[in-house]
Amino acid sequence: MNISMNIFMHDLKAYRKSTIIWSLSLIVIIVIFMSMYSSFAEDAEDFKKILENYPAAIRNALGFNQENFFTIIGFYSFPLSFITLCAAIQAMNLGTSIVSKEVLAKTADFLLTKPVTRTKILTAKLLAAFVSIVMTNIVYFAAASFVALQVKTDEFSLKIFFLLSLTIFFIQLLFLALGIIISVIVQRIKSVLTVSLATVFVFYFVGMFSDTTGDEVKRYISPFKYFDAAYIIKHSSYEATFLIVGAVIIILAIAASYVVYNKKDIHAV
Repeated sequence: MNISMNIFMHDLKAYRKSTIIWSLSLIVIIVIFMSMYSSFAEDAEDFKKILENYPAAIRNALGFNQENFFTIIGFYSFPLSFITLCAAIQAMNLGTSIVSKEVLAKTADFLLTKPVTRTKILTAKLLAAFVSIVMTNIVYFAAASFVALQVKTDEFSLKIFFLLSLTIFFIQLLFLALGIIISVIVQRIKSVLTVSLATVFVFYFVGMFSDTTGDEVKRYISPFKYFDAAYIIKHSSYEATFLIVGAVIIILAIAASYVVYNKKDIHAV
């Protein structure tokens, strides 16, 4: 087994506990929310009257869509915003720790003395984080699908359900890439979690603000708004423009990370 594979396996093992915790956390959230669906569906008219008292901007910011909210798919899009928030923190945390954890553990110099290029080191670490995210999404989707099938009151499109769930993965990729570029640019990050939480919540609240103003341009600022649940439910697809923007951000961030990482001076202390 070569050195880059050893690095990959070491990091993957190191992420194992956090991957399990995050996966279980997402499952708990979806179980709690979806268990309430039958009650909402039975009292749909009463809840509609309550929702009508809230301004449209607030309903949009919270993910309430009156047209679809009382269907299993529409209801699912409500907790999905909170699940995506948690998943983004996981991805951001993984990305930010890719390089910074070696500095904090004072093993960066030791790692770079090994007969392996920096490109291979970063690739191995990136792949370990990517696999962790993939595993989280597989476990989550399996659990979410099972729960939805148990609580449904009528038939629903598994394709749309899958497309909505897949937005978690796409947003995680965006924050993973953002975390990586921060990790290689900042010389020393004392608290990875603090940086991750701050960054994710800033983008989350910017996204909520764009909903209250109705400004489409602001949607490009926050990755959380690249995937509009109402649009996905209506068209059974994503908005191509935001998919392209997201892909460009990911590619540029990762490419820049390789360039910076290969040139920067890295010290363990």
